[in-house]
Amino acid sequence: MKDGVNGVALAVFIFFFLAVTVMGFLASRWRRAENENSLDEWGLGGRSFGTWVTWFLLGGDLYTAYTFVAVPAAIYAAGAAGFFAVPYTILIYPLIFTFLPRLWSVSHKHGYVTTSDFVRGRFGSKSLSLAVAVTGILATMPYIALQLVGIQAVLDVMGVGGGENTNWFIKDLPLLIAFGVLAAYTYSSGLRAPALIAFVKDTLIYIVIAVAIIYIPIKLGGFDDIFAAASNAYSQTNEATGAPRGALVPAEAGQWTYATLALGSALALFMYPHSITATLSSRSREVIRRNTTILPLYSLMLGLLALLGFMAIAAGIKVENGQLAIPQLFENMFPDWFAGVAFAAIGIGALVPAAIMSIAAANLFTRNIYKDFIKPDATAAQETKVSKLVSLLVKVGALAFVLTMDKTVAINFQLLGGIWILQTFPALVGGLFTRWFHRWALLAGWAVGMVYGTVAAYGVASPTQKHFGGSNAEIPGLGEMGYIGLTAFVLNVVVTVVLTFVLRAAKAPDGIDETSAGDYTADAGDAGVQVELPPATAGA
Repeated sequence: MKDGVNGVALAVFIFFFLAVTVMGFLASRWRRAENENSLDEWGLGGRSFGTWVTWFLLGGDLYTAYTFVAVPAAIYAAGAAGFFAVPYTILIYPLIFTFLPRLWSVSHKHGYVTTSDFVRGRFGSKSLSLAVAVTGILATMPYIALQLVGIQAVLDVMGVGGGENTNWFIKDLPLLIAFGVLAAYTYSSGLRAPALIAFVKDTLIYIVIAVAIIYIPIKLGGFDDIFAAASNAYSQTNEATGAPRGALVPAEAGQWTYATLALGSALALFMYPHSITATLSSRSREVIRRNTTILPLYSLMLGLLALLGFMAIAAGIKVENGQLAIPQLFENMFPDWFAGVAFAAIGIGALVPAAIMSIAAANLFTRNIYKDFIKPDATAAQETKVSKLVSLLVKVGALAFVLTMDKTVAINFQLLGGIWILQTFPALVGGLFTRWFHRWALLAGWAVGMVYGTVAAYGVASPTQKHFGGSNAEIPGLGEMGYIGLTAFVLNVVVTVVLTFVLRAAKAPDGIDETSAGDYTADAGDAGVQVELPPATAGA
């Protein structure tokens, strides 16, 4: 690690940071609507984005600074097991092709802003809607925190903020400034800010990856030497576990873990509120369908990005915090000016998803807690004001999480968030195709999945943590290690199906479905978006 502040890299970083800050504030004038005081405008960008804007927005939303740092860091720490992120991002696109256009259509038809809006309208249940909303907010908070962790990793490598003995305020001041700027332009411009900035973010990331995958192997003697160095490093014994550090190919004992983690993560990805927010901002059903066919380009980029973990080993990078491995690789291998470009890519890669996530969480609170339970007669302007304020509070909470807790804890809580958000799948995706599931059965299945997933994750220990040390545990009845979230999901579905049979047989009261079959295939040209949800949805 270089001593002191890397002035050239910092100057380049600041240049790009200032550029996207200006873009963030100017975004409020981009596609400005006559009436900006509605969640459709502030929280969904007027539902007006075309194919390329949506592609960049979804890419900026899904492939975050945490992805940029954590995926190769997982390869650096444990080997090929960290590649699970590549197959899961391949699996997800055929899956979302089947249900995202249906969600867009019914949401456009009825003015739904959140997944909880749809669940309430489909099943006529405020309780189920509240469960989905609370789960979404809880799962999103640590995800936002990890974007700030990504920025902090870059600042640490550039030497900004001083050493460990520096006053806490001075040490964290750069992160506080970045947070303040993010909060300000998100409040001002809403979803238009990250949509505009995503162009810069993704362009920088593609440039950095293209250069890194060519330039760094040349400096390290080629991929043969890189893989040989990595294989030798993985064969060394990890003192904390007494086992080899990792492997270039996942061992047979880890195959269930690898497969279930990839599948469970694929099912969970588009359950996150920020993924749906970016989706609903598009202007037509066809935009969504086209995006599911071109988004896999990001998976190609992700596969190349993962190789940086092997390069960090071959380059002799030694860091106590694995999240610093890739920023440190960039500083050691690139000229200072291009290291600044790479750091800017990571930093901006944190700002875009953090903005979308905070907007998505705020929309959930406003629509499905504030309006449903606190102020049912809230106007569109009042909804927008509350959502803006809550987006600030969400970011403050994420910042407090980062500044007061160990970074490992933040990562593990994000893993827990993945387990939680997967439990909303039956209500959301199931509801898009059938009304057969009973609302009470869905709520009970969700509760079982949440409890099992949380308790199982609590029992997982790691060399550094007694509880919540990972997201894998033994699968009941199989004796294999697997992803807790997928096991909880299976229990969720079983409980939902069994109780639906019971409740249907007992003729338990069903909620009112405000949707019709044609709503799920409607496009932008079809008549009427209903912004206000009708009273008929206010079920138990």
